[in-house]
Amino acid sequence: MYEDFKVTDRWTGEDLHCVWKGTIVAIATRHADATDIRFAVNGRPVWIAMPNLAWVEQKRRTGHVITDYLAAQTAGRYLQHAVKSGYDNGREMYTMTVDEVLEHASAVVKEAGRTDNLPSLPVINDNIRPEDELGIHLPGEPA
Repeated sequence: MYEDFKVTDRWTGEDLHCVWKGTIVAIATRHADATDIRFAVNGRPVWIAMPNLAWVEQKRRTGHVITDYLAAQTAGRYLQHAVKSGYDNGREMYTMTVDEVLEHASAVVKEAGRTDNLPSLPVINDNIRPEDELGIHLPGEPA
C-alpha cells in the first residue's frame, strides 16, 4: 500500500519512489508531542509528523487504536496525496493535523478492509542499527 509506492510530482512530472524507513516518537528526538514517520523520497529524507493526540482521538472516537502499521500507512497516504495535489514543495518535514491523521487512517482501513490486512513493515537491514540507517544519533553517542 503506502509503505513503498511510486507517485508523479504534480508540478515537475518527476517520478518519485517513496519508501518507509522508520517510525520515531518525537518526544525523544525533537521534544515534540508527535510521532515522526520517515520516508525516503528518491533517496531524500522526508518526515511526516503526526500529533500524538490523534492516537487518543482515534481510540475515543472509534474504540480502535492506531498501530505502528496503520501509522506508517497513514503517513504514506498523506505523503502520496501531498505530492499528487502539488502540496509537496521539497520540504523535509510535513506536519499533519489530528483531523488529517484520522481522515487518512480511516481511508487506509477502509481500503485494506481491516487493520490485520495491512502489510507488515519491512526490516530495513539486519546488519545496520536503526539509528545508523536513519542517521540519528543522540549527543554523546558514537556515530
